[in-house]
Amino acid sequence: MKKLVIPFNDIPQLSSKDKAYSTGNQNLKPFYKHAVNIDTFQRVVSDKSIQDIPRKLIVEVLKEQYASLPTSEETLKNIDSLLEPNTFTIITAHQPVLFTGPLYYIFKICSTLNLCKQLNAYYPSNHFVPLFINGAEDHDFDEINHAFLFNKKLTWEQDKGGSVGKLKSNTLDIVLSELKNLLGDSTEAEEIYRLVHVAYTENELYEQASSALVNAIFGKYGLVALNMSHKRLKHFFKPIVEKELFEQPSQAIIEKTQQALGDIGFSVQAHVREINLFYLSENDRNRIEKIDNHFHIVGTNIIFTDAQLRDELDLYPEKFSPNVVLRPLFQEYILPNLAYIGGGGEIAYWLERKAQFDYFNVPFPMLIRRNSALILEDVWEKKWLKLDFKLEDLFTDTDALIRAFIQRHSGNELSFDNEIEEFSKIIDQIKEKAIKVDPTLEKTIIAEGLKQLKSWEQIATRLTRAEKSKYDVQIQQIRNIKEKLFPGNGLQERHDNFIPLFMRYGLGILDLFIEELNPLEEGFLVISLGD
Repeated sequence: MKKLVIPFNDIPQLSSKDKAYSTGNQNLKPFYKHAVNIDTFQRVVSDKSIQDIPRKLIVEVLKEQYASLPTSEETLKNIDSLLEPNTFTIITAHQPVLFTGPLYYIFKICSTLNLCKQLNAYYPSNHFVPLFINGAEDHDFDEINHAFLFNKKLTWEQDKGGSVGKLKSNTLDIVLSELKNLLGDSTEAEEIYRLVHVAYTENELYEQASSALVNAIFGKYGLVALNMSHKRLKHFFKPIVEKELFEQPSQAIIEKTQQALGDIGFSVQAHVREINLFYLSENDRNRIEKIDNHFHIVGTNIIFTDAQLRDELDLYPEKFSPNVVLRPLFQEYILPNLAYIGGGGEIAYWLERKAQFDYFNVPFPMLIRRNSALILEDVWEKKWLKLDFKLEDLFTDTDALIRAFIQRHSGNELSFDNEIEEFSKIIDQIKEKAIKVDPTLEKTIIAEGLKQLKSWEQIATRLTRAEKSKYDVQIQQIRNIKEKLFPGNGLQERHDNFIPLFMRYGLGILDLFIEELNPLEEGFLVISLGD
């Protein structure tokens, strides 16, 4: 195994805001609280220790959710430790994507486990628990209903609405059958399929099934998974929900922050509304709007008066679901959390929240950019190096790579750059002489010059095309490797599922990921699995 670290600024597939935060852009300092380094955690612990955390409630909810799961001793110890005032969490979260979705779902969790291991060694008087929040109240089914394996898209088809976590797991039968056929009957395939099948068939609701799969994969490392849709957790969050419903403070606060971010060149990440809550029913998750003196559930005929909505919140707090604007506040209001580990897009919307947290008097956590990685298997690395490229070149545009390859290997000069530069100087000289006699000739001379330049560029293109034909095999290899490692010209971690890797290398590859994915280290990782 080899590891190469490439600076974030050298990765064209990452957004400018992602790079800005990850590389410590000073313009963003007003929008977060804690610098990302291990020594800062002492201050974060002090900050969080002041907050009143419902530790007993958290442990009771977790034990209820784990009651039907085969739970490792490490996870049970971590759950029990949350009763202690010196125990804190490090959180990552994601929607319950089918079969864990793209690789970065796995990378998030491995980054979190790595950091907790570091913190437990560095601060022995405290205990740090890796916590995964299953974002199962999301209602965007199209975002979670598919996974890409072996160049095939597996899609879960069903027609129910509402939060995806409340969907019935028995609607997964067809896509599970497709997975089994795709994996084949090797020992490794059977092991992976058994984990997935047990999780998805022995739990009634999809949110339970998703947590069960995460537990089956990561339980031995002590990971704790939490579904925050529990009624008792929502009840504890009720003071914030009530203020959001009847006073609507978040919109003005966050829009002011978004304006400040816009002033330094960063676009709005999440649309903030007057009321940032959904109302949950059996098959729907609908926005709540206030129109005149009544609260309307958008897309339905349900209307509440002020008093009726207060009663509804008292009786059924679980029906009120925070959107992306309130979700960070929900978890930090309840949990003894110190840091959130997320991708660039997630960090971007957290940067819009600090003033909102200050308003509600909730400590703002450290924001840590999860590790990004390209997993390079031996066969692809050998093919790439044989083309006389470096691993760093993998992130270069395909057409630029092909041009570079041809220029490097061709014995012919294909560029007219020097000649064109000299010709441009001649055109300028002719123009200067001509306009002294007749200024109206300037446009004609410029047009003729551009016409000639275009002709020469076309000839250069024909020469390059002719030379490319000599390297058809190598050019196709470049395209194949790039498409394999950057599907659809995007990042591998945003597309490929973990199952093919686990089939080839076993679940033990997680040990490697946990060891190498250190979120306190800046840079994009290329992890080579060759010798």
